[in-house]
Amino acid sequence: MDPFNQDTATLLRDLLRKHSHRIVFAESCTAGLIASSLGRIPGVSEWLAGSAVVYQIETKAEWLGVDRQALADPGPVSRVVSEQMARGVLEKTPHATLSASITGHLGPDAPIEQDGVAWSSIAVRSDDTVSVVSRMLQLDDGLPLGTDRIAERRHLRQIRAVRLGLQHCIDELTG
Repeated sequence: MDPFNQDTATLLRDLLRKHSHRIVFAESCTAGLIASSLGRIPGVSEWLAGSAVVYQIETKAEWLGVDRQALADPGPVSRVVSEQMARGVLEKTPHATLSASITGHLGPDAPIEQDGVAWSSIAVRSDDTVSVVSRMLQLDDGLPLGTDRIAERRHLRQIRAVRLGLQHCIDELTG
């Protein structure tokens, strides 16, 4: 399993080039690994504007302007927070035309309804408007719940979150 998802990242780079988009990320549960996957590709700096790693709730609010009430309810692992992250990072990066965010709970100690769940949002700027699409990502790793292999579960979920985050970008650029 390629932890950097290089084939998927290369395809995204090719699509960004084809559509003349510059992308910026707002990453929580992936802690910058999506941008890192793209950053490993030589010459990608023309299309990769950067990434804000907003792991903590306070950072989401301060850096990206995510509403504190939304962070409290429904919480950081939600569509609304993911959408606000995508809008916020795009607003902070005026030279980017596309943003992607991801927020999720990879465990351990996740509430059962959030265990292995992430939200990804893509925001596209065109003229004076920004459109946003979101999807919930299931990061099932195949390990049984309650397993003592916590580090392995987290690693597998993080790799899957990176792949699904990249794929969400690709789907929006080809859809």
